[in-house]
Amino acid sequence: MGSRNGLSTEKIKALDDYAKSSLFTDAEKVALEYADAITDTRRDVDDELFARMQRHYDDDTIAELTMIIAWENASSRFNRAFRIPSQGFWKP
Repeated sequence: MGSRNGLSTEKIKALDDYAKSSLFTDAEKVALEYADAITDTRRDVDDELFARMQRHYDDDTIAELTMIIAWENASSRFNRAFRIPSQGFWKP
């Protein structure tokens, strides 16, 4: 199947169940869980999750991931408020 920038179509399709998927490494799984925790306003990044992030990533990488996740969330909310449609960069 197709790949763009090293991300396979299979991985994109498996994102809904990344925690149980064998397609993702432990580092990828914790980063996705971290993104979920930042994105879901009912959750928080607790100490245990942050400690698991630190096992896989250094402080600079965690800061960069946090900034990218926050930016994507802000961008998504901005686009939704102004009814800006998806650009259709990925189609299953």
